[in-house]
Amino acid sequence: MNPSTPTAAQARLSRSGSSVPPGLDEAMIKNVVDRFYALARDDEVIGPVFTTAVPDERWQAHLDTITDFWSSMLLGTGRYQGRPMPKHLALPYLTDAHFRRWLALFRFTVNELCPPEIAALFIERSERVGNSFRLNIKMRRGESLVHLKPLEREGLT
Repeated sequence: MNPSTPTAAQARLSRSGSSVPPGLDEAMIKNVVDRFYALARDDEVIGPVFTTAVPDERWQAHLDTITDFWSSMLLGTGRYQGRPMPKHLALPYLTDAHFRRWLALFRFTVNELCPPEIAALFIERSERVGNSFRLNIKMRRGESLVHLKPLEREGLT
């Protein structure tokens, strides 16, 4: 074998250098995004956030942007070039309850749609993103972070 030819395992590395589990592809990411946001929009806790912040005429564009975000994060495609923090900072009513619910619903969705290894990757990344957003929002609001604990996992009933 030519040393410059990638092996199958090496070929499944994303541009970010992270390993991409077998079966994780654009179609799966799109399915997760579509299913999660369909559930989220109808959710009693986070649904009102989405209906207020994303008008119906912008909904598909929002889904496309979020699909690009996850594609960039998990597959290293580089399609997402946005800055999500300012949009979340503009929502003064976001609380820990919203982040807990978002994460619980996201875990539910990926566990429903994905094989365990892929679900675990989605969950790890979503928790990292959710906690990062939460910390940044609290910091920008001038809230103390000294005694802030990580979000407790909420289960869905």
